[in-house]
Amino acid sequence: MGSNSKRQLPLSSSSSSSSSSSSRAASGQGNVAVRPKTPASRRSVTPNSRVHSNGDDSDNGRVRVAVRVRPRNADDLLSDADFADCVELQPEMRRLKLRKNNWSSESYRFDEVFTESASQRRVYEVVANPVVESVLNGYNGTVMAYGQTGTGKTYTLGRLGNDDASERGIMVRALEDIIANTSPTSDSVEISYLQLYMESIQDLLAPEKVNIPIAEDPRTGEVTLSGASVVKIRDIEHFLQQLQIGETNRHAANTKLNTESSRSHAILMVYVRRSVHEKHEKVEDEISSQEKFTRSDAPGGSRIPIVRKSKLLIVDLAGSERVDKSGSEGQLLEEAKFINLSLTSLGKCINALAENSPHIPIRDSKLTRLLRDSFGGSARTSLIVTIGPSARHHAETTSTIMFGQRAMKIVNMLKLKEEFDYESLCRKFEKQVDQLTEEIERQQKLRKNDKDEMEKRLRECQDSFAEAEKNLVTRSEFLEKENTRLELETKDALNELNHQRDLNVLMRDEVASLEMSLKHSKKPITLTFIGKASFASVNSITLVCQYQLENSTYQQVLADTTQMYEEKIAELIKQLGDEHARSETAEEQLDAIKKLLSDSEQKIQQQKTENSTYQKVLADTTQMYEKKIKDLTKQLEDEHARLEGAEERLDEAKNFLSGHQKSMQDEIDELKMRLHEMGRHKELTVNELQSLKSELIDLLSEKAMLTGELHAVNQKLSVEEKQRKTIENELVRLKTVVPENDHDFEDKKSYTNRSIGQESSTFGTRKDLHKSNPSRETTSSQRATIAKICEEVGLQKILALLTSEDLDVQIHAVKVVANLAAEDINQEKIAEEGGLDALMLLLRSSKNITILRVASGAIANLAMNELNQGLIISKGGGQLLANMAFKTDDPQTLRMVAGAIANLCGNEKLHVMLKEEGGIKALLGMVRSGNSDVIAQVARGLANFAKCESRGIIQGHRKGQSLLIEDGVLTWLISNCNTAASASTRRHIELALCHLAQNENNGWDFKSSGGVRELKRIAAESTREDIRNLAKKILKSTPFQAEIHAEL
Repeated sequence: MGSNSKRQLPLSSSSSSSSSSSSRAASGQGNVAVRPKTPASRRSVTPNSRVHSNGDDSDNGRVRVAVRVRPRNADDLLSDADFADCVELQPEMRRLKLRKNNWSSESYRFDEVFTESASQRRVYEVVANPVVESVLNGYNGTVMAYGQTGTGKTYTLGRLGNDDASERGIMVRALEDIIANTSPTSDSVEISYLQLYMESIQDLLAPEKVNIPIAEDPRTGEVTLSGASVVKIRDIEHFLQQLQIGETNRHAANTKLNTESSRSHAILMVYVRRSVHEKHEKVEDEISSQEKFTRSDAPGGSRIPIVRKSKLLIVDLAGSERVDKSGSEGQLLEEAKFINLSLTSLGKCINALAENSPHIPIRDSKLTRLLRDSFGGSARTSLIVTIGPSARHHAETTSTIMFGQRAMKIVNMLKLKEEFDYESLCRKFEKQVDQLTEEIERQQKLRKNDKDEMEKRLRECQDSFAEAEKNLVTRSEFLEKENTRLELETKDALNELNHQRDLNVLMRDEVASLEMSLKHSKKPITLTFIGKASFASVNSITLVCQYQLENSTYQQVLADTTQMYEEKIAELIKQLGDEHARSETAEEQLDAIKKLLSDSEQKIQQQKTENSTYQKVLADTTQMYEKKIKDLTKQLEDEHARLEGAEERLDEAKNFLSGHQKSMQDEIDELKMRLHEMGRHKELTVNELQSLKSELIDLLSEKAMLTGELHAVNQKLSVEEKQRKTIENELVRLKTVVPENDHDFEDKKSYTNRSIGQESSTFGTRKDLHKSNPSRETTSSQRATIAKICEEVGLQKILALLTSEDLDVQIHAVKVVANLAAEDINQEKIAEEGGLDALMLLLRSSKNITILRVASGAIANLAMNELNQGLIISKGGGQLLANMAFKTDDPQTLRMVAGAIANLCGNEKLHVMLKEEGGIKALLGMVRSGNSDVIAQVARGLANFAKCESRGIIQGHRKGQSLLIEDGVLTWLISNCNTAASASTRRHIELALCHLAQNENNGWDFKSSGGVRELKRIAAESTREDIRNLAKKILKSTPFQAEIHAEL
C-alpha cells in the first residue's frame, strides 16, 4: 500500500482535501506506514525508469468494486423457507438493497452489480479486462475477490473449466488475453503461485518451499519474494498445467458452509515484460528534452530501446467465517483464526485508507504487506465482493458490503514505469562489435589468403622463371658446345677438303705431267725400248686411270661431303634460328613473368596498405572508446564529487527534517552503492551518468519539497491548534442537534440469529408503526447530521472529548458517541479507536446521572456487535454493568443497563462468564424498579439467554440444567407470564418459558413450579401463533406427558 515512481499524477477523491488525498508510502518504522504529504518525493524503482501518469481523469485510479450474488442452493431453499430475501438487486441502476427487516432497508451503489445468472465471461470483461489491458500497457494491476466462505470466490477467479470452457475463471481468461497480446520473441510472461496459510507464505508450484520471507526495498517500499519459484509461460496449456499443480497443493477442507472451503489466501503473480516499439510509443510528448538526448546518445545515433515491466496480482482470499456456523474444530479452528485475523488486518487498512488516516497498519499481517501496492499504491485495482442471498447470513453479508463500500473510497495513483533496456542495448552493441570483429577477421583472413595465393603464384612464377632460365642456360651451353663441335668438325672437314684439294692438285699436276710425258712418248724408239716403254706407259695409263678414277671418287665424295656439311650447316643455322626464336619467346615470357611479379608485388603492397589502414582504424576506434571511457570516468568522478556536495547540503536539511533522516540516509547510502556499482560496470557508464544527473535533480527538488513540507507542517499545526480552539463551537452546534431526552439512545434490538428471532423484532401493530414514523424520521435526520459532523471533525477527536474536564462538553460528547454507536457501521470502529474503554471508564468514575445513563446506552448499542460483546466481557464489562444495576435506581439508566445485558445474553459463548460476573442476578434484580420498559428489557434478555441455550441443546454441544434455573428466573417467569404490563414483555416471557422447557434437564423444575400449566395456557391463549405451536410441540414431548395425564 505504497508505491514507487519518479513522476506521477495524484488522483484524489472529491471528498478529501489536498493534504489528506496525498500518496501513501511505507516508512518501515514500527507497525504502521506513514504516508507522505505530497507525491513529489516518490522516485522510480530504478534510476533508469520513466514514469507517466495515467491521464487526467482522477477516477481512473479509484478502486473499482463489483458485487456478485451466488444463486440459492439446496441448503438455502431449505433453511430460508420462512424468511424473505435479504438482498434485492437493481443491476440497471448498479444498486443493491439490503433488507434489515420488513420496513427497513439500506441501498448501496457499486460500480457493477451481477445477478445470479451473470456469466463468467461478463464478469471477466467488466471486472478484470480493464486491469489486464492496463497491465499490457505497463501498469501494475490487482484483481481480488472478497466475501463469506461458500459465496463463489474461487469459482469466480480460479475455475479451470476443463469440461466447459464457458466456466473458466478470471485467472485463465486473463492469461489468455496476456499471451495473445505478447510476442514470444521480444516479450516474456512469468508467473508465481503462492498461498498464505496460517501466516506462512508457501509456494504452490514448489510445495517444498515454505515460510518464504518478504523482502522490502527500504527506499521504495517495493515488495519482493526472492524465494518463490518463477515459471516462464509458453502457452495457455502450459499455464493450465501450472495452475492445476497449484490448485492440487492448496489447502482446502469440508465445513458446514462449504464442502471445499479454501483454508488459505491464494495469490497468482503474473510478471509481464514488453518491449516498446517506436511506432507504438504513445508517451513521446511527455519525454523531456534531456531524456530524448539520453535516448539518442548511443554510439551511431541509435535510440536506446525501452521496456515496460508490469505485474498482475489475482488474489483469491479465503472466506471469512463464524465458528458457530462453520462448525470448525481442531486444526480447522486454528486455520479459521488466522484467516479471520488476516482479513481483519486487511479491513483495518481499508478503513484507514478510506478515512485518509496518516497511519496505515500494513505490517499487522503478511497479507496486507503483499497487497500494499493494490490499495493506496500505484496499481489499478478491481475488487469483486461475493455474497449469498440467505437471510441467515445477514450480518456477514452486511460486513462484506461495507468492506466493498469502504474500498470504493480508495484512490490509487497509477504509474507507468518505462525503463531503458540497457541490457538489450549492451547485447546489441556487443553483437555489433562481434560482427565487426568477425568482419575484420574475415577481411584479414581473406587478405591473408589472397596474399598467400599471390605469394604462392609468385613462387610458382619465380620457380618457373628459374627453371626456364636454367633450361635456357643449359640449352645455350649445349648449343654452344654443339656449335663448337660443329665448328671443329667444319674446320676438320675444311682441313680435310684442303688436304684433298692439295692431293687433287698434286694429282692433277702429276696427271698433267703424265699427260706431258705421254705426249713426249709418242716418238719412235727402239723395240726394246718400245717394249719397255709400252709396259711403262701401260702402267702409267693404268695408274692414270686409277688416279682419275680415284680423283672422280674423291670429287664425288668431296661433293657429297660438301653437300652434307652444307646441309648440316644449314640445319645448324636453322636450329640456331629456332633457338633464337625460342630464346626471344622465353625472354618475352620472362618479361611477362616479371610484369606479373611486379603486379603481384603492387597488389601485395596495396593489401599491406589496406591492412595497415584497417589496423589504424581499429586502433583509432579502440583509442576513441578508451578516450570516451576515460572521459566518462572523469565525468563520473565529477558527479561523485558533486553528489558529495549534495550530501553535505542534505546533512544541513536533516536538522529541519529529523523525521525523514533515516529515509534520506538510506537514499544517500543507496546512491553511494549505485555509484560504486556503476564504477564496476564501465559499459553502462553513459546511461548511469544520466540517471545520476536525474537523481541529483530529484534530490534537489526533494530538498526544496521537504522544506516546503516542513513549512506546511508548521502551518497545519497552527491550523489544528485553531481547530482545537473551535471545538467548543462545534459542541455548541452539537447541543442544538443532539436531543436532550434519553429515548434517542435506547439500545437497538438484536435482529441477528443470536436474538429472539424475527418474531421479536416486530413489536407493536402497524398502527404503532405509523405513529412512530415521525420520530424515526427525526432520529434518522439527527443521526445523519451527527454522522456528517463526525466525518468533518473526526471520530478520534470526538472520543477525546469524553475525557474533557468540562462536564457539559463531556455530556454532549457521550451523547454523540451513543448516536454513532446506534449505526452498525460505526460499532467496530468505535471499539477499535478506544471508545469502549472510554465509556467503561465513565461508568466507573462518573457521578453524573446523565453521563451514566447515556454511556450505558452507548455500551448497549456497541453490544449488538459480536466482536464488541467479547471485548466487553474480557474488559470486565459484565461485572461493571451488574454493579451499575445495583448501584442506581434511575429507571432510564436501568433500562440502558438491562438492554446492554440483554444483548450480551444473545451470545452463547459468554453465558458462563456473564453468570459468574453476576449479570443474570443483576438483570433479574432490576425488576425492582417496576418500570415497564426496564421489565421489557429484562424479559428480552432472559428470552435471548434461553433461546441460545435451547439451540445449543438441539445442536448437541450443550448439556445439563439451564443456568437460569439456579437464580430463580423460572419462578419469576411463571409468576409474571400472565401479569406482564405490555404485550411485548409477555411474548418475551412466553418465549423464554418455551425455550427453557425444551431442555429435558429442566423438566422437574417445570413440574414442581407449575410451569406445565403455564405451557398449557400459552398453547391455548398466546397471541402469537408461532409461540402457540412451539408450546404445543413441547407439551407433546415425553417429559411432560405424565404430568398432563395426571392433571386430566
